[in-house]
Amino acid sequence: MEAGEMKIADRTVRARMTGRVQGVSFRAWTCREATKLDLKGWVRNEPDGSVSALLSGAPKAVATMTKLLRDGPVAARVSDVRIEEAEPLDLPDRFEIRY
Repeated sequence: MEAGEMKIADRTVRARMTGRVQGVSFRAWTCREATKLDLKGWVRNEPDGSVSALLSGAPKAVATMTKLLRDGPVAARVSDVRIEEAEPLDLPDRFEIRY
């Protein structure tokens, strides 16, 4: 970063994906893609069959990841993605799968 250059604040969002998103390697795929984008956060399966994720990092990287989530891995069939702004609470040092 150059002297006098401002760092853009990180953005944190919570995402919830529905459709055929469990049993199709959605969590592993999300973890790989988020790591490539240098995001922090987590992804987990929910009891209702959805997948939730907390994504935190550079605003452009978060936007890219939210677009990727709309398709998911090749075997997934994502019917809906809900994105909401979130606080970076309980944020790990990297991106991880939670069980």
